[in-house]
Amino acid sequence: MSIQDILKKSFLSQFDSDLSTTSILLTLLVAAVIGIYIFVIYRMVCRKAFYSKSFAISLPVIAMITASIIISIQSNAVISLGMVGALSIVRFRTAVKEPMDLAFLFWTISVGIICGASLYELALEASLLITIVMLGLHFVPNARPALLLLVNGRDPKIQEPLNEVLKANTSFYKVKSRNRTAEGIDLIVELKTAGEEALLEQVLAIPQVASATLMTHDGEITY
Repeated sequence: MSIQDILKKSFLSQFDSDLSTTSILLTLLVAAVIGIYIFVIYRMVCRKAFYSKSFAISLPVIAMITASIIISIQSNAVISLGMVGALSIVRFRTAVKEPMDLAFLFWTISVGIICGASLYELALEASLLITIVMLGLHFVPNARPALLLLVNGRDPKIQEPLNEVLKANTSFYKVKSRNRTAEGIDLIVELKTAGEEALLEQVLAIPQVASATLMTHDGEITY
């Protein structure tokens, strides 16, 4: 027997072509159960602002599809080589807008790979530990974010009294935009303050200030 035959036999021995229907169904069932578990955690963690029902439904499906791919790869050498070529050609152009969605996507794919390799205990323990870490960090209170103050004035001279009000009512402020027109001036100021209502009242008390809006960086109006 030549070295080439030995290497070929050693390579082919790594593949299991005698997969039973029971083992295949068990793998897909475990992947589906853990995928549904991930679906439930996704609904608990994600805010309504970026919750996507179609993405949530795709999570257990992706776990089962990934597990099926791993089963086919480890059962046949030809399929494994063909799958490598096919997956290298496929390009997914769906934009993932939220980092949390990306984390759930990788979690689901990892579960599918681990279940496809029949490491069910590892998939379960990893999922439980990921859940504990994710929920623990989810309930950590957020730091108070900076706000945006939008001021519309009928006179450019409002800048000096506005600076005095900002110095007295904020811990930090910075003018991000200044737009002069024939009718007046528009200002956008980034700031941090604990007294939002008092700040707005003092800004509106400045003569020639037509309107003032305070909002967060995501566009939610705070007052």
